[in-house]
Amino acid sequence: MAPRPAKKRNSTKTGEIRIIGGDWRGRKLPVLDAEGLRPTSDRVRETLFNWLQFEVPGATCLDLFAGSGALAFEAISRGAKSAMLLELNPNNAKQLKQNLNILKAVNAEVIQADCLQWLSQPSTQYFDLVFLDPPFHKGLMQKALNLLFANGYLDEQTIIYIEQENQLDWPQLPSGWQCKKQKKTSQVKFGLFVKEAC
Repeated sequence: MAPRPAKKRNSTKTGEIRIIGGDWRGRKLPVLDAEGLRPTSDRVRETLFNWLQFEVPGATCLDLFAGSGALAFEAISRGAKSAMLLELNPNNAKQLKQNLNILKAVNAEVIQADCLQWLSQPSTQYFDLVFLDPPFHKGLMQKALNLLFANGYLDEQTIIYIEQENQLDWPQLPSGWQCKKQKKTSQVKFGLFVKEAC
């Protein structure tokens, strides 16, 4: 009997995420099995959105390195005014658009772009809430933060969510910006950063 050929890894194999609160609570959405894609866990999202329960309704959100879109979808489900999702991988971006269609979400937009290049352009608006959860081990966090501050994407009321490797120190933010809440799991460190009132 001839040996079976080895199976090729299917880069379009899908997993799923589950929205855990709000209008779409319990909805499951497909997620591609792509390199570097690491959806924020249910446990972390539950903690995060408990922290943000009074800030999300009516907020304009920017989800950088969107990946699965779990953070933006959760925010829209819980009453955010709008969400902009940036994702470099064209297949991931296509899946994000399909998931928005599944949810019939008209107040969210997916942009297939390199986040650092996109942030290098001057902003035309401020965002109330920025989700920053780049792929690990690529040195993207500090670069993205520097561009956010340099090019007018934030104001003094903006809340920045940072999720990173749990062994790293927090990135550098301008004077006056402080970590308001933080927590660790076995794999990630996550926190909220705000501008302290003078």
